[in-house]
Amino acid sequence: MAIENPVQFFKNLPKKKCPECGQTIQEQAESYFMECEHCLSKKAE
Repeated sequence: MAIENPVQFFKNLPKKKCPECGQTIQEQAESYFMECEHCLSKKAE
């Protein structure tokens, strides 16, 4: 079994989706939130 290039590994990962609404989340460096901004703002209210 060949070792996969690490860059290709991360490019092939599925996009992160919000578990509340299913919207695809735009990933940001150093962000560990699982919910999208819309759902996070609803929780703050």
